Amino acid sequence: MALYHMGVIAFAPPEAMIFRGTHLLFAITLVFLIYPLRTGRGASNPGPEDWAVVALSLWAVGRLFADYQWLVFRMPYIDDPRPMDVAGGVLLVLLILEATRRVIGWALPVTAVAFLTWAFFFGGATLLSLVDQLYLTTEGIFGSTLGVSAGYVVIFVLFGAFMERSGVGRLFMDFALALTGRATGGPGKVAVVSSSLFGSVSGSAVANVMVTGQVTIPLMKRSGFRAPFAAGVEAVSSTGGQIMPPIMGAAAFVMAEFLQVSYLQVVTWAAGPALLYYVATFAAVHFEAKRTGLHGLPDDEVPRLRQVATEGWHLAIPLIIIIAGLFGGFSAPLSALVATLACFPAAALRRGTRHTLSLANLGGAMMDGARNTLGIAMACACAGIVIGIIGLTGVGITFTQIVVDVAQQSLLLALLMTMVAGIVLGMGMPTTPAYIVMVALLVPALITLGVVEPAAHLFAFYFAILSAITPPVALAVFAAAGLAKSDLWASGMAAVKIGAAGFIVPFMFVYQPALLLIGDAGAIALAVGSAVAGAVLLAASLHGYLLARMALWQRAAGLTAAFALIVPGPVTDTIGVLCAAAVVVAQMLQRRGGEPRALGGPAPGKTVPGNTTPGSKEPMESKPLSRGLG
Repeated sequence: MALYHMGVIAFAPPEAMIFRGTHLLFAITLVFLIYPLRTGRGASNPGPEDWAVVALSLWAVGRLFADYQWLVFRMPYIDDPRPMDVAGGVLLVLLILEATRRVIGWALPVTAVAFLTWAFFFGGATLLSLVDQLYLTTEGIFGSTLGVSAGYVVIFVLFGAFMERSGVGRLFMDFALALTGRATGGPGKVAVVSSSLFGSVSGSAVANVMVTGQVTIPLMKRSGFRAPFAAGVEAVSSTGGQIMPPIMGAAAFVMAEFLQVSYLQVVTWAAGPALLYYVATFAAVHFEAKRTGLHGLPDDEVPRLRQVATEGWHLAIPLIIIIAGLFGGFSAPLSALVATLACFPAAALRRGTRHTLSLANLGGAMMDGARNTLGIAMACACAGIVIGIIGLTGVGITFTQIVVDVAQQSLLLALLMTMVAGIVLGMGMPTTPAYIVMVALLVPALITLGVVEPAAHLFAFYFAILSAITPPVALAVFAAAGLAKSDLWASGMAAVKIGAAGFIVPFMFVYQPALLLIGDAGAIALAVGSAVAGAVLLAASLHGYLLARMALWQRAAGLTAAFALIVPGPVTDTIGVLCAAAVVVAQMLQRRGGEPRALGGPAPGKTVPGNTTPGSKEPMESKPLSRGLG
């Protein structure tokens, strides 16, 4: 699967139906073989029934290839599907529903079944029209969503797997340690920096938590951070990786396809909101560390920045290649392919990482990349069923009208409805299909109410992502809480508090498109400046520390200032500046007058030797983190 997609990018893809169908065949075959029906058999141990559905999948898609001439020259919606077409279409829909259930759970297949039921009983669709739309054209299963998975997602997931296998993940961690490890609350800031870098490559919040969290969470707990807070920091930082340029989550490629713009344009729009998200997260860690009296890591646990740069500069070559390719006007898949092929040669440039260069590791990177693609590929195919039904029945237009009527021309109400829908959809399915469904049903209503198109799409994109840190179903929090051995609800509440700015940022760029770098330079600079100030004040007020401990009235005034600076306009900006000035002056006087030492926390350069976690009787180990890329 990996070799096929790399070859297609290098030598030009075949026609859309052939390319997308082959991609689907690879994905559905691997899902049925890796995730057997009888789970007691164990992973990658298929039974006879699994081989049977593989054979049916080959027939359902392969017959389209065998009869491709007829498919090309027929008149869709005029030439009725033949009996074998109907059999193949019904079978493929059922197989996709089952494969999607196996790899990502029930939520998306149930959604697709609900749309199929509605189409039959209320939407006026017939079996022949559904087969025509979903199976015999590129408006359903083989639509643009599956095309994005085939053309973009596979190569970028492969790139992430190659980078991880060649040692770039270690580079990210050492770079973050060298940059922020000695600062106040250093381990928490290491988590923010390293997770943002790695999450940008992996594109999966949960995968990011499981890779970086195994180092950062024990590090945070050892330095004195509470276990729920440590889990929240890692979950929020990892989740934001999907909005972090230059390599964002898979849904960003779908967005570029929907908006008919280059991927680089999507990255440009996303840069401002991503900055605000991580500034607020970084500030939350800093203020919490100040409030509780925590300090940075001791010198013997922190690598020197010059050492990291000297020993690991070569591992940044693939990242430089992909960024240069995007800015040089080359396509995103070609840039990613060249960067992927450069990963192991780059690792071979220095002795410390040369051990990663082996056929076994290369094969492992390809297998990791292909395996990590399966969930996205099946989600895109299943989402194609939903999109095809929406296009066939016109329910998207109806739903848009309903939202507009309910909102009664109130943009705020429409945004709140979209926010709730995004969080609910994202709780049950990955970001990409959740975003696709929102684009079909809710984004048109926002555009109708006057939201600029990029802001409407990014709004839906953000809230499909933020479900990963929103209880009660917060997958990134669940993963982080497991590593931290902390209470799920306490970790979830900490994550919402740390990531609060993430829930506000989408409203900011809807009302202030300059945050998407749209408009003149002066307006952009003013919008970004006031928004950064608002995000920092929001983090400070929620955690109760700015320059000193904040009294209750100061926290209330800080929150007022934060929200006032977030909402554009001379009146709100004036209110925000006045409230912020009052808080800052009061804090400066309070700090000058002196205040008691902050809550607990170790002295500078010390760790907490007996730091235990809820539900755990054993203390955390106090071993220093091994230094260097080796």
